Amino acid sequence: MSSQKPLRLLLLSYPGAGKGTLSSRLLKRMPHINYVSSGDLLRREIAIKSPLGIQASSFISKGLLLPDNMITSVIMDHLKVNSLLSGETSWLLDGFPRTIGQALSLDNELVKYNSSLNLVVEIDVPQAVILKRISSRYIHLASGRVYNLDYNPPKTPGIDDITGEPLTKRSDDTIEVVQNRLNEYSKTITPLREFYEQKGILRVVSGETSDITYPLLEKLVEKELAT
Repeated sequence: MSSQKPLRLLLLSYPGAGKGTLSSRLLKRMPHINYVSSGDLLRREIAIKSPLGIQASSFISKGLLLPDNMITSVIMDHLKVNSLLSGETSWLLDGFPRTIGQALSLDNELVKYNSSLNLVVEIDVPQAVILKRISSRYIHLASGRVYNLDYNPPKTPGIDDITGEPLTKRSDDTIEVVQNRLNEYSKTITPLREFYEQKGILRVVSGETSDITYPLLEKLVEKELAT
């Protein structure tokens, strides 16, 4: 499928609601879209123990959101370095912005490059479902591959399918930390919704699994590309 215009898509949701899974499915369908995950970028910084990574880790381990200026600079630097701010380039933002301050900062920067967002989709998943997912989630730290014991288990328990290396739980994948993250997100999502509603680009898809939410997301993207 080819797009008739560039797509600049933002996915919003509670942490653990499945944005990564939905993004992966969408990119397989539309491989011309560039994927930009704030979580992936930050995990790379943490893995190499950069000054930013060390600072970010102290916030994440407590279930706190990063300061606006810290995460905004990470995302904008990535967009610039990878030439993703051309008006003809399509991309998908996963996990950023999460606060109204970040949204305003991002919007001000994107306008300079004629690359403003044209679709924001909120993935609405019940908190109880998210907490259950997190308790069953394991990762391969080096690659970022994610497994879930309920619906995407490794072929061998505790072992990465590709490398044979052991899987681990993220330090922030505890019920207490995740609940803190959900509570923090609840405080910030309302002004974000209002900001993007006023721009006329916010849509919502609801469901407990990606099999329910993905077709709805794909339909919204196809509609946006067709306009």
